[in-house]
Amino acid sequence: MKTNDIGLEIKESKVLVEKLNDLLANYQVYYQNLRNFHWNVTGPNFFELHAKFEELYNAANLAVDETAERILTLGARPLSSYQEYIDTATIKEAKEIKDPLKMVETVKSNINTLLQLERETLEAAEASNDEGTASLMSDYITAKEKVVWMLTAYLK
Repeated sequence: MKTNDIGLEIKESKVLVEKLNDLLANYQVYYQNLRNFHWNVTGPNFFELHAKFEELYNAANLAVDETAERILTLGARPLSSYQEYIDTATIKEAKEIKDPLKMVETVKSNINTLLQLERETLEAAEASNDEGTASLMSDYITAKEKVVWMLTAYLK
């Protein structure tokens, strides 16, 4: 049984790295969608949505960095090009969305995709006894569930 520098089995870590790189790619597209919405939102809810999108992209930016660093900690290379992100991500670029409510709906949908990926990664981390990745995913899930609740309330 070969282990990486932090004592986890390399074979099991490869599965986690794939899941984390998938998450990373999706985070990057989600992040750019938020930047797009932040820059282009208009209308009576401009001030609150402009600020909310900024809050969310700042959180996403931190998660991108943490996720990439976790991949490095596991002894692998994080995806790092736009082409890799686009080729890997299931979240799609949000182009030409002008309606603020559609922006919020898109953000909620993107977050739900991230939640699904984080839950899958959490499950794999727990199966591999990777407490570091499990803890990171647990924190992300908790934070996103609250955001989904808030966005759902906003859309009612």
